[in-house]
Amino acid sequence: MTTQSTQPDLLYSEEEEALRAAVRDLLADHCDAPGVIARTESDAPHDLAAWKALTEGMGLAGLLVPEKQGGQGASHREVAVVLEELGRAVAPVPYLSSAVVATEALLACGDEELLGKLASGRTIGALAVGLHVAPGADFKAVRVEEGQLHGELTGIADAVAADVLLVPGDDGGLYAVEAAAVTVTPQVSFDLTRPLATVTLDGAVGRRVGDAEPAVRRALRAGAGLLASEQFGLAEWALTETVRYLKERKQFNRPVGGFQAIKHRLAQLWLEVVNLRAAARGAADALASGGDAEVLVAVAQAYAGPVAVRAAEEALQLHAGIGMTWEHPIHLYLKRAKADSIAFGTAGVHREALAGLVDLQGP
Repeated sequence: MTTQSTQPDLLYSEEEEALRAAVRDLLADHCDAPGVIARTESDAPHDLAAWKALTEGMGLAGLLVPEKQGGQGASHREVAVVLEELGRAVAPVPYLSSAVVATEALLACGDEELLGKLASGRTIGALAVGLHVAPGADFKAVRVEEGQLHGELTGIADAVAADVLLVPGDDGGLYAVEAAAVTVTPQVSFDLTRPLATVTLDGAVGRRVGDAEPAVRRALRAGAGLLASEQFGLAEWALTETVRYLKERKQFNRPVGGFQAIKHRLAQLWLEVVNLRAAARGAADALASGGDAEVLVAVAQAYAGPVAVRAAEEALQLHAGIGMTWEHPIHLYLKRAKADSIAFGTAGVHREALAGLVDLQGP
């Protein structure tokens, strides 16, 4: 008997395009470039007003949560569309950390009470695993003694905004810990719109919500797969804005974009961004449909990081002097692209994982 393989659906549905339009309009009001830049210079890096509008206003924090558990009962495809728009705006909201990574960990554990709180958006969650950790890699756990947690975890994304942290213990459990019970120390983060922090637990009491190993693996896989959609949104913005600028900017009394060498650079970048969209959509569809997600997530992350970084670098260079200024938002996109390129594992780590998944031996 032969089995028929299912091909990933890379196209956007009408509902997904409508969702995109709604999110883009909202972010245009809340996350304009001057506002995001000003926020990175403040003591409050997260835009909680934008977060409230996305979650309580549109219900987007619960897209991955079934309706019976207080969510929207959507899929990773819709989440991918939201992340594309968040990437386009480099929005300083903890969506990937709370609505994707922490939510996926709780879905693996089946903790309905906390899931409902995260789905409402009124509670922000963060998985206390370093942002650099790849799916399948070892992750650090804290010491559990008589129900109390002791240890230090570094590189935790969006921990400064979290209300509850999901902390792996050395007894194999995953513990929900109130943020007020731990010490969260901001780290110097390259990406100013997704701050990292060190979490120190000194006898904090946690509630065991499930087993850490399967929960963390599921969370990191979803995070890596859907991060590619954020990277695509970022790269597409960089390409679109660069083309627009080069049509307006003139040199020798002609648009800079009319020079052949510039056209070649933009054409090559366009091809790479289109390929990135296909890779990101493939990963999102596989996560949603239960397809060969491990392979497609590895493909997406093996490709996404370098393309997003190159798109941001090209945008910076082709905007010339204005691109070097703090007032122009390109530096935020380059920093986000650079930070994303090592989040959930580097491209090299994912290429190595992909080689093992498809049994492609090295020389």
